Amino acid sequence: MSAEPSFAAPASRALVSIRRVSKQFANGTLAVRDVDLDLAQGEFVSLLGPSGCGKSTLLRMIAGLGAPSAGTIDWPTAVHDADGRPQRDLGFVFQDPTLMPWATALANVTMPLVLKRMNRREADERAAEMLALVGLKGFEKAYPRELSGGMKMRVSIARALVTHPSILLMDEPFAALDEITRHRLNDDLLRLWADQRFTAVFVTHSVFESVYLSQRIVVMAARPGRVMADLTVDAAYPRDDLFRTSAEYAHLCRVASETLKKAIAL
Repeated sequence: MSAEPSFAAPASRALVSIRRVSKQFANGTLAVRDVDLDLAQGEFVSLLGPSGCGKSTLLRMIAGLGAPSAGTIDWPTAVHDADGRPQRDLGFVFQDPTLMPWATALANVTMPLVLKRMNRREADERAAEMLALVGLKGFEKAYPRELSGGMKMRVSIARALVTHPSILLMDEPFAALDEITRHRLNDDLLRLWADQRFTAVFVTHSVFESVYLSQRIVVMAARPGRVMADLTVDAAYPRDDLFRTSAEYAHLCRVASETLKKAIAL
């Protein structure tokens, strides 16, 4: 990974366009209501809000793992199949690593390529390269039971990125980790984003994490989940420990925190 990532401005063209999206479950719960949101190519966006505000539900609908009850989620630049459905070019990282316990780290990362019927030798080479990028060179033959929580999450991220998706969706992937590991993975994620220039959509309930990572923070109110603010984080990249202790970071966190409190109070 590059020691000094270079960040270009995100393109203005929307990769994903969300219009008046609502989601009501069969039990009557209205989880998300009238969400409008555009996700540009190459940008880093965090969805910030309290538990139960529909962040994960919205992320899953973007991924096609659930359908909106109302509204549309369009992929304007995506390739469409014969029925007009977009072929979503994405990777998804869940809250838990969701690794196959009987498979090595290499086999876990190779899985998406095998499903795409890639040549096994080429798939293994690409998976090994991705494991090296997330800091796991030398652990290709390790099983999940032999890895720490942070290392398992690195394998999960490598698996999501091995197909070189245009968008990476992450559902609170670092929430269960200790602070030191979480900070380290935040740094590694930003380096990967700089190197590969995918669009990142990151769900979190941490103000500090959202400010550190993002170009934009979409603040959501409690159920029914809805967008209450779309904050721009103007701080320059690369970001590091000096940024975490800066007055600029403290100010941005204060603004995001105050916005979140107003959203929760509604």
